[in-house]
Amino acid sequence: MRHKLVAAEARESYRLWGRFDDGLEGEVDLSDVAGRGVFRRWTDHPAEFACVMVDAESGAPTWPGGLDVAPDAIHRKLSASS
Repeated sequence: MRHKLVAAEARESYRLWGRFDDGLEGEVDLSDVAGRGVFRRWTDHPAEFACVMVDAESGAPTWPGGLDVAPDAIHRKLSASS
């Protein structure tokens, strides 16, 4: 099943809060990808992480420059921690 974010908010230390269409919500730590590959933008331009938006079509959290994270991966992390 493909899960979609309906709300997202950037938090300190590259943590992302999100709520999914099935009601699951919580925070995930994205600091493990910050500074790596395309996500280097977050460490080079720290204010960009705070500019998170939810793509209405895909339900993915997105950032300036076309960055996104798979919503299913976030959903799995949240499900495992609850």
